[in-house]
Amino acid sequence: MLKAVIVDDEPKAIQSLVWELSNFNQEIEVMASFSNPDEALEYLDKHTPDCLFLDVQMPTIGGFQFLEQLKTIDFAVVITTAYDEYAIKALKHEAIDYLLKPIDSDDMRDCISKIKKHNDRTVNSEKLERMLTNFNSQFDKKKITLNTDGKLLFLDVDDIVYIESDGNYSTLYLQNKKKIVLTKKLKEVNAILPEHYFFRIHNSYIINLNKIKAFIKNEGYVVMDSGQKIPVARQRKSDFLEKL
Repeated sequence: MLKAVIVDDEPKAIQSLVWELSNFNQEIEVMASFSNPDEALEYLDKHTPDCLFLDVQMPTIGGFQFLEQLKTIDFAVVITTAYDEYAIKALKHEAIDYLLKPIDSDDMRDCISKIKKHNDRTVNSEKLERMLTNFNSQFDKKKITLNTDGKLLFLDVDDIVYIESDGNYSTLYLQNKKKIVLTKKLKEVNAILPEHYFFRIHNSYIINLNKIKAFIKNEGYVVMDSGQKIPVARQRKSDFLEKL
């Protein structure tokens, strides 16, 4: 059973969508609905539905602004609107579907099918990530395995100089000056890396301890083999010194 959340500033539009979804009550149910986007953001910060039905034209926070304010999007997003001019923008925000009001039953049936396929892919991806994490922790300590761009990448830990966070993405900087961008937060990358070799020195950086060229104590940063200067967070300094 899919769990859905609805966000629309018009209560009548919410009622209409709830009624339309009731025709598919064996497959999907509404766990919450909001006409106030701020309340919806609070709810989604603590709950993860399978899908979000989101109106794009709301007076206080537009639908696309709403998506940008979410910390994470671990669910399928379906854009609902009376204006088809938003279709392209919806695709750019990676919505899995776009429903034009008033919503047609056949369109809703197709939409639910897309949500199921989207969630199946997500589950399979999560299973793969767990498998890779187990592989990394139990077998070769000198290599890590990454899932990126639809392929498995096997990296020697000595090839990684440091990793930098960019919101929901992380960039690995390699010894050969190449970069690898992962659709993972730094916390997730940190869980994959062997602790003996790597240390999260700052909220935005993980470094390879074997690639440190110098530690400038009075200025609070390290210099890597690559020449990159990386700040040491004050609250992590003592733990970092213990690692050296």
